Amino acid sequence: MRLAVCPGSFDPIHKGHVEIIARASSLFDEVVVAVSTNYSKKYRFDQEERIAMARETVSGLAGISVVAMGDGLLAGFCREVGADAIVKGLRSVVDYQYEIPMAAMNRHLTGVETVFLSADNRYAHLSSSLIKEVQALGGDVDEYLPRSVVSRFRNGR
Repeated sequence: MRLAVCPGSFDPIHKGHVEIIARASSLFDEVVVAVSTNYSKKYRFDQEERIAMARETVSGLAGISVVAMGDGLLAGFCREVGADAIVKGLRSVVDYQYEIPMAAMNRHLTGVETVFLSADNRYAHLSSSLIKEVQALGGDVDEYLPRSVVSRFRNGR
């Protein structure tokens, strides 16, 4: 069985994330969506909410689980769950330049390869940060968000 990890903070999970996760599920037998915490970021949703939104969003897709990554390196998490690969979505060359050194380090530390999937053009401009900013300033971002996320945004989160 081939297992992949799709890591991210998912604050919030959006349709660009879901599209990459769904494509990963067609390539691997099992996909673990690892919800991480970066202590240098200011989150809109706490980890439990981010996990709940991700679980609700991917509940209709087979072979996908959502868990907290916990503290420590992604490479260590991959070793713990027995991952064969890390799956990352790339929106642009900027993402590629950021991700390549991390992919090389993860491969060095554990032998786990990183698989890059190019973002669907419909979502290539999306980031969780952009979605939060546009929504906070009164813009309509509903078309880019799963229903469970839209309802949380509307409830004042």
